[in-house]
Amino acid sequence: MSGVLRRAVWWAEDYAYAAVWQARAFASRVHPESFLSGAGTPIVVLPGIYETWKFMQPLALRVHELGHPVHVLDSLHRNLQPVAEMADGVAAYLAAHSLQDVVLLAHSKGGLAGKLAMLGFERERIRGMVAVATPFGGSRYARLMLPRNLRALSPRDPSIVHLSAQHEVNARIVSVYARFDPHIPEGSELPGAKNVPLDTGGHFRVLANPRVMAEVAALAE
Repeated sequence: MSGVLRRAVWWAEDYAYAAVWQARAFASRVHPESFLSGAGTPIVVLPGIYETWKFMQPLALRVHELGHPVHVLDSLHRNLQPVAEMADGVAAYLAAHSLQDVVLLAHSKGGLAGKLAMLGFERERIRGMVAVATPFGGSRYARLMLPRNLRALSPRDPSIVHLSAQHEVNARIVSVYARFDPHIPEGSELPGAKNVPLDTGGHFRVLANPRVMAEVAALAE
């Protein structure tokens, strides 16, 4: 199979995955309180833009089955707020629930907020983060988007430039990403982090890759 055809197949599979799980997330009646039990390391789920936490429900379920309490922030809704506002919400949640030694599990934009939270006032509460398909350096496609919350993910946006320059927490981040991401042509490699490139393509379906769960389990244990 040629490289172009392979990428086209990955792209189609990626959007099929996203469509299925967005529909399932919309129909799901699972309450986040059902994941709060467990004596393991607390896991806080941070979805990507236009996603609710239920888009990441399969991962939350598997993590919970390992004995970890899983926390979600309903206040994020579909994650349309600025990254800084999202990070403030994470910090407020950690403090309000007296959470310590937390592992963040983030997808896409959620990883930007997670990194910012790791640099913020409640940083001592966070052990580390597994970020999946996160545009740590932005995405040049964002400049072509009309909504401001998408254009804010441009490599030239001041918030992305500032966050990219902060390296002190990178060693506590695991960045998992596909070798071809149709949304992030620059890739998700993060200097100083544990980078885990996967020999596949996609921005959404990477969440279902077994390596993601393995990295979460390793960091949480």
